[in-house]
Amino acid sequence: MIINLPHKVDFIINKLYENGFEAFAVGGCVRDSILNKMPGDWDMTTSALPENIISIFDKTIPTGMKHGTITVIIDKESFEVTTYRIDGDYKDNRRPDQVEFVTSIKEDLSRRDFTINAMAYNHKEGLLDFFNGKEDLQNRVIKCVGDANIRFKEDALRMLRAIRFSTQLEFSIEEETFKAIANNSHLIKAISQERIREELTKILLSEKPSYAFINLEKSGILKHILPEIQKMVGFDQRNPHHDKDIFMHTLSVVDNTPKDKSLRLAALFHDIAKPVTFSVDNKGIGHFYGHDKTGTEITEKVLKRLTFDNKTIDIVSRLVKDHMVMFNKPKDITIKKLINRVGKENMPLLFALQRADIKSSAPPFSFTPIEYVEQKVNIILEHKEPISLKDLNITGEDLIRELNLKPGKIIGEILNKLLEKVLKDPSLNHYDKLIILAKKEAS
Repeated sequence: MIINLPHKVDFIINKLYENGFEAFAVGGCVRDSILNKMPGDWDMTTSALPENIISIFDKTIPTGMKHGTITVIIDKESFEVTTYRIDGDYKDNRRPDQVEFVTSIKEDLSRRDFTINAMAYNHKEGLLDFFNGKEDLQNRVIKCVGDANIRFKEDALRMLRAIRFSTQLEFSIEEETFKAIANNSHLIKAISQERIREELTKILLSEKPSYAFINLEKSGILKHILPEIQKMVGFDQRNPHHDKDIFMHTLSVVDNTPKDKSLRLAALFHDIAKPVTFSVDNKGIGHFYGHDKTGTEITEKVLKRLTFDNKTIDIVSRLVKDHMVMFNKPKDITIKKLINRVGKENMPLLFALQRADIKSSAPPFSFTPIEYVEQKVNIILEHKEPISLKDLNITGEDLIRELNLKPGKIIGEILNKLLEKVLKDPSLNHYDKLIILAKKEAS
């Protein structure tokens, strides 16, 4: 078969051959090309040693000299080129203690995780596929290269990657490979939270994340990386508004939201506190009073543990906190306060979360309350009505100067009282009117 290599990739490969070395495009780029997908990047492997690569190309960066990886810069574009290698002993289920450079491409490919990632290609040799990766692509199956137990003991993250690849590609996981994941699931505890976060994010942005989370639970990995989610599994809500346990309801919500990182995370965590806030009334009906507030606290802790950035944590927490806000034609002031809490830029995410939540509950479904609030929000924002302190046509400095006040708590108190009045009546948001109102509040 012929793979259309980018010109710069072909140039690097040919340059290495001209200098007496082998070189191939390798791994994910070959896999994606066979699947007629656009590769995200093009990695290459070569028989050339790192110092050879550096001497052959004009501009290079010793990205991972110890492991044989050199970044080659061609017209300001970066390409990773790695020397054929085999890995030494893995003592921490995360990385090899050392690597050994080899001269055989087959040896190099034999150390890789899955057969579909263990193929190499160049125009001179064609496709090198020693482990039947192309056949596994055709059969839509994820299978380890060699002994799956050894592969997962080498790097425990490979278990999470197997589940992620099966979800992204909509492939099954070969039976022996899945058994090995289940047998070694506890090893995932050795993996850093940063690496786990990256895999979870890719899973959440796939077409159907529920497929991954079901496999994470079946394999035993879920309880190690997200014990808070594990508590949802099989939890009967005992409520007429729900026809699924908390776990399956949550997965349905995730699947039914658009592919946005913060939104998908909010969908995953929106009911995180239900198991710890569960109560049953005298009619046997289940309730989860305060699960939105408690859920916000748990969500923040989990996202911090997974080392998500502060902006993401802030957005997700806001969505979880207000996901239960279902109004029956609320007043404008109530809606403005909602916009202020959630953030106007996050309102579409909140509505998407609420729609998915309703759609994933027991029928019949009614989106009327959401549609009403959504329409009101659009009108408020189109008219640029004031909704927060920064929208007031007066500042704390103005109050200090005009009212001869000293900086302190009283300034914030007056501004908040002014905002409350402006939320009810936007026509009051003029400097002169606000000064008159402020004087009354300060007297």
